[in-house]
Amino acid sequence: MDLTYPKVMGIINATPDSFYDGGKNVDLSKAVGSVEKMMVEGADIIDIGGYSTKPNAAEVSQQEEMDRVLPLISILIEKFPSIVISIDTFRSEVAKQAVIAGASIVNDVSGGNLDEGMFETVSHLQVPYILMHMRGTPATMQNLTEYDHLMKDVVYDLSEKILKLRSLQVSDIIVDPGFGFAKSLDQNYEMLKNLSYFKELDCPVLVGVSRKSMIYKLLGGEAMQALNGTTALNMYSLINGASILRVHDVKEAAETVKLFNKLKN
Repeated sequence: MDLTYPKVMGIINATPDSFYDGGKNVDLSKAVGSVEKMMVEGADIIDIGGYSTKPNAAEVSQQEEMDRVLPLISILIEKFPSIVISIDTFRSEVAKQAVIAGASIVNDVSGGNLDEGMFETVSHLQVPYILMHMRGTPATMQNLTEYDHLMKDVVYDLSEKILKLRSLQVSDIIVDPGFGFAKSLDQNYEMLKNLSYFKELDCPVLVGVSRKSMIYKLLGGEAMQALNGTTALNMYSLINGASILRVHDVKEAAETVKLFNKLKN
């Protein structure tokens, strides 16, 4: 995939408890309909997850996670042969089975922290890997926001893992700063203001701020009212080097990318 021009990743949460669209895509037919709509609206990648990673999310067994995502992936591959699917999981076995089913990217919110076999598995699968920065688990991450120096600490942690992945011959690595994961509201904005800092890692950067609390807690309201704020931060992210926008609202993100490309060229 050519990332010279930014791409849009549409979020499909096959979970009953996602922070924004929980339950909407648990039903297979509804999920397929949501994916079709996203593709029509301009999604380049569909990111499918079966384990909510919102703060204090409920534990989900590995089998239940696979039961949520594998049938959906299989149906989508059959219905849309050219679709690019990312599996949103921190479990190496789920990643492996999802790729066997047809996924072609692994999106790991834990950056390998929650499954020591993940890096080896991605190396064996030879698929692109999205390396996100997070501390702890979804249940504990909000208590782990103390940093000596936010930007240096996050970039250093990611750089160490990139070196390990490179040593395992993982060639396609995308970095995600992890907005909302073990960061306070102010820290999220500090990272966004310094997004270009992540270019030092020499990897494409994915930004996922869609409808997150860093937007609606600052502006007031709830996630349902955070689309305008999401669009504003997505444009800022593109201007400062983001290669992929991970979003709930594909149409608006695709329009933002189109406008950005016009301004850039």
